[in-house]
Amino acid sequence: MDYWELKIVSMYRIAYLLLSSLLIWSCTKSTEETFKLPYYNEPDFSPQFLVNKDSINTKIKHKIQDFEFLNHDSIAISQHNIEGKVHIANFIFTKCGIVCPVLTKNLKIVSDSFEAENDLVFLSYSVTPWIDSPSILKSYRQRNNIKNKNWHFLTGDKSEIYNLARKSYFAEEDIGFAKDSTQFLHTEHFILVDKDKRIRGIYNGTLELDIRQLKDDILLLLK
Repeated sequence: MDYWELKIVSMYRIAYLLLSSLLIWSCTKSTEETFKLPYYNEPDFSPQFLVNKDSINTKIKHKIQDFEFLNHDSIAISQHNIEGKVHIANFIFTKCGIVCPVLTKNLKIVSDSFEAENDLVFLSYSVTPWIDSPSILKSYRQRNNIKNKNWHFLTGDKSEIYNLARKSYFAEEDIGFAKDSTQFLHTEHFILVDKDKRIRGIYNGTLELDIRQLKDDILLLLK
């Protein structure tokens, strides 16, 4: 090879090494950023920041338990629908006149930002399932102009929904305070759950600042 041929080959090698290094750095950075989000293992939502998978598997035992409820189209939705996916859960009822419309409006802002993302699921559980039949939930969805196919409004047995809400999602207005299972369930919180069904975030669904933070944290988990 002459001088210029050697020069071109050398430049290609340098470019290749730089690109490889950038890809490795990018993957490592994505993993490190994911670990920036805490894990929540208890109802008091004490954050645990862990940096390796061994410690996560050892210390974070809590996961969202198995479930199955009907959605707004009368289709059974279960834990299989969230396997390997990030999901957000919240708890509403269609007759709620003040808070729930705000929660749904704000969650729609998040949903619209990720409408094409198939690895993100939204689950809105009815806390008055004896009223909120699939058809009523479907009307509620239509009134709120929700089109995201990965957003399910769920209804079913009250005791099963309340049990899942309180024992799996730690859903309670007063964090860390477990009410009797017969008491009405009400919370303004959105719960962010990772692909391994571990809780990674809790947000006040009425606050714009929390909604922005939720969107940022979703991006981290999707990486």
